[in-house]
Amino acid sequence: MEPVLIVLVVLVVVAFIALIKTIQVIPQASAAIVERFGRYTRTLNAGLNIVVPFIDRVRNRIDLREQVVPFPPQPVITQDNLVVNIDTVIYYQVTDPRAATYEVASYIQAIEQLTVTTLRNIIGSMDLESTLTSREVINAGLRGVLDEATGKWGIRVNRVELKAIEPPTSIQDSMEKQMRADRDKRAAILTAEGQRQAQILKAEGEKQADVLRAEGEAQAAVLRADGEAAAIRTVFEAIHDGDADQKLLAYQYLQTLPELAKGDSNKLWIIPSEVGDALKGLGGAFTGLTGNGGVNGGAIAAPSVPQAAPAATQVPIDPASGPRPVDTDKGSARPRVDPTREYPKIDPE
Repeated sequence: MEPVLIVLVVLVVVAFIALIKTIQVIPQASAAIVERFGRYTRTLNAGLNIVVPFIDRVRNRIDLREQVVPFPPQPVITQDNLVVNIDTVIYYQVTDPRAATYEVASYIQAIEQLTVTTLRNIIGSMDLESTLTSREVINAGLRGVLDEATGKWGIRVNRVELKAIEPPTSIQDSMEKQMRADRDKRAAILTAEGQRQAQILKAEGEKQADVLRAEGEAQAAVLRADGEAAAIRTVFEAIHDGDADQKLLAYQYLQTLPELAKGDSNKLWIIPSEVGDALKGLGGAFTGLTGNGGVNGGAIAAPSVPQAAPAATQVPIDPASGPRPVDTDKGSARPRVDPTREYPKIDPE
């Protein structure tokens, strides 16, 4: 009884193990390669799959999702013989699990080596400046070469990115100095342009201010002249309406004479010729006052002025004949002059 029980237990265990090996559950976005007696039989897709236990063998499971693989920095020589370290990142996806399993031993390593060789070929034909400024060109070149080479491996390269390009330290220092010099140059140019614009604006402002000031002064002069003309016109009309006589005008004229002598720089005082006329007018006024016996009906008596004796007339004397007789005919005290005789000259002093 016991041997039969042991056999039954062994059969149950073998059946359980066979059941487990028969049922294969493949997760989503994955695939499995099945071999029978070491030969490729089929590819298991996502879901529940049945295989022959102890005959079929699942070799490996492949992830069908897009993979991201960063590669370590690789030294690359540029066209101008400068060594730069370039970090790359590859985005790929397995499209054929069978080809990825049997066409290449390790597609990750194969992609890395192909990326390094392709990158050196592309960078070797470019100088440092082009390398630093042409990342899109490098990415497109890498992707084209890798996609073509990995197609038979069941791999599709979606993107290739250059993560970092590191030139040598000396080149970095030179580039920093050059960039600093360029920035200083641009700053100096911008400063000079700003100063130039400021000076132009300042000059334009001063010009406009001068123009406005001149216009203001011109308008002020015009208004001042108009005011003076109006004042003169008013005074003239007042004098004309008041019917001022010549005596009052002469008195006002004499009152303005002291204004001519004002000022510290006046060295010479020129009296106009009209002063004599003004004095004659005043003299006539005082004479009239005196003749009337006073001012305002005799309120103020004018002082009597003594009459000066008539000046004696000098008669020319002839030393030989003596003084000539004076012709007093018709009340004249002027001597008679003989035009045929010569008389001595008399000094007017």
